[in-house]
Amino acid sequence: MPHITLRDGAALYYETHGSGPPLMLVSGLGGVATFWQPHVEAFARHFSVVLHDHRGTGRSTLSRIAYSVTQMADDALQLMDALGLERAHYIGHSTGGAMGQVIATDHPGRLDRLVLCGTWARTDAFFRRLFEVRALVLKHLGPQAYTKASALALNMPAWVRDHDADLVANEAIASQTIPEPEIVLSRIAAIVAHDRRERLRDITCPTLAIGARDDQVTPAYFTEEIGRLVPDCRTVVLPEGGHFFPNVVPQAWQRIVLDFLMG
Repeated sequence: MPHITLRDGAALYYETHGSGPPLMLVSGLGGVATFWQPHVEAFARHFSVVLHDHRGTGRSTLSRIAYSVTQMADDALQLMDALGLERAHYIGHSTGGAMGQVIATDHPGRLDRLVLCGTWARTDAFFRRLFEVRALVLKHLGPQAYTKASALALNMPAWVRDHDADLVANEAIASQTIPEPEIVLSRIAAIVAHDRRERLRDITCPTLAIGARDDQVTPAYFTEEIGRLVPDCRTVVLPEGGHFFPNVVPQAWQRIVLDFLMG
């Protein structure tokens, strides 16, 4: 399996697919590249797609560090450097979108076009309380309860209704997907601390902010705020899909994103 070695010696798992202009697909708090599996084939027809498992997740090193969104963004930049990518298009979902804000404001020359997908610029009381509850469930009840409870926030009700067996299977392997809860707790603290709202006006690359009206993790008002504050930004709010809307309404999502990237 391909890995790069980060500055501190940790290993970062990555994959590349297709050919063409480079495109980073960066996942959310779960951190694993497999989130993008439904989309890799479509994007690889037009781009050199790069995916990775965040440090602390999946096939990357389970580093016991104090996580931050800036550190996560720096890991992504180290991956770009290792692959010889001076610039790239970037699609970030949720935490991946927070990372994209950091890169776009601190390293503006590294991004061509930016897609901020189901993300937020500054924590508010709703977001903080949601993740306080998720952290308490993980800390006191363990990975299986955390996985079960998280599914109710991450997915739209109709999807939960129709995918009960899939959720049961995920809960059964929760201790494998979350082998070290302390890492997830540190990553939760990192995203709650994220604040780039006052820097959004510094983003210079063309940007697409896309969300879903029924997202219960990053409500649509976060997407609309990003759209108002980023100077060159197109805003799209889909009517449904929950927080995982790229994979719930994949065809609609791909059509909008590809039109933006190739327009």
